[in-house]
Amino acid sequence: MRVLPWELRKLRAQSSVQVAFLVCLLGPPLLAVVLGAQTGLPKDTLFGRHVHDSGFALPLLLLGFAGTWAFPLLTSLVAGDIFASEDSLGTWSAVLTRSRTRAEVFTGKVLAATLVAVGLLAVTAGSSLLSGLALTGAHPLTGLSGGQLSAARSTLLVLVSWACAIPALIGFTALACLLSIVSRNSVIGIGGPVVLGLLMQLLALVGGLGSATGLLLTAPFAAWHGLVREQPYYGPLWQGALVSVVWVVACLVPARRVLLQRDFA
Repeated sequence: MRVLPWELRKLRAQSSVQVAFLVCLLGPPLLAVVLGAQTGLPKDTLFGRHVHDSGFALPLLLLGFAGTWAFPLLTSLVAGDIFASEDSLGTWSAVLTRSRTRAEVFTGKVLAATLVAVGLLAVTAGSSLLSGLALTGAHPLTGLSGGQLSAARSTLLVLVSWACAIPALIGFTALACLLSIVSRNSVIGIGGPVVLGLLMQLLALVGGLGSATGLLLTAPFAAWHGLVREQPYYGPLWQGALVSVVWVVACLVPARRVLLQRDFA
């Protein structure tokens, strides 16, 4: 707990983190303005055809896009650089002489990266919901089964759907931390999770893995689809959470071991 506040202060001072929060805050309103000025709609996406009918469609439209492309980039901007930056700046010797063990430094940095990633998700979710309501209003949402969902239920479903992305987001955070520690390179730490996320999406689209597609870390990002129905189903949520936990453990255990056994002399 002594390492965590210090790491959060360091992250708050970084321009990349500040820009990421600004994009998450202002991106949804800008998208709402663009969609409001257009007569055509992105009908080839989930809830794209309902953007002008319900204010709850915009946050779900953004969630589908973010789960496919944006989340791996958002979390890797922080987690992919939080360890490698100490190598590039040559500050490990100073960090490890502050009466904190390597294990404590590792845990503090991972927690800081995770909190920032979840914060970026929360800002995007809140901004997109408010932007959608400002664009169209709190009209009932047409669910994936074709039925109308009340405004109160739609609000809850939007918030829960965004929260369902947190386990996979933490999984990508762990993956970025692993690449950051092993490579000691910020470019690999930041770009690696993005490239791997794109490869996972391509594998899922091609369908070459069959039932093993559910083991990909990108699969849990789509688990919320089962909620936005008249009769929701929760199987993909539990499976996605379990897959995310496996990825977190598989990434953080070797990352911690590498850092603890590394020779900084």
